[in-house]
Amino acid sequence: MSGDLPRIPIPGPDSATTEKMVFLQEQIVNFLRQYSMPLLEVSLVISKYTRQLTEALEEQATALGESLPNILTKPWPILGEQDQESPSGPPLESLLGNLDDDRMDILDTILRSAMNATEIPLVDALMQLRQWEHLARNQLASAKGAGQLFSPLEIPDDW
Repeated sequence: MSGDLPRIPIPGPDSATTEKMVFLQEQIVNFLRQYSMPLLEVSLVISKYTRQLTEALEEQATALGESLPNILTKPWPILGEQDQESPSGPPLESLLGNLDDDRMDILDTILRSAMNATEIPLVDALMQLRQWEHLARNQLASAKGAGQLFSPLEIPDDW
């Protein structure tokens, strides 16, 4: 069992926000690297959470008569140039039919559990997930075909 990943202690609600964000990051990185989760599946799960967190924060801000900065409410710009042509390939329904719902559910559970267990502030969780969204969107923008959508998300070494 020496090859097992070390268990990362869950920061408590009173822990520093930085510890909570590092814990969330480590949970995501460990799972994605271990299961080589496809780009499309990661994108869909991250998108779900960025949408839910944004809606919750906008609701709170509206109730308090405040507004949120664009860095939280909008996806970050894609880096580099993108082809304006959309690659031909299988229809969307076919791509969605090839998703591994169980693997997506596991990532969903990891995200939800890490955020709930640490009681990470919604703003910090959203900021963390915007980084993941940015990484995934840049890779989606450079995908040349359906096969690349099912290639594992490429996580930089310093991530």
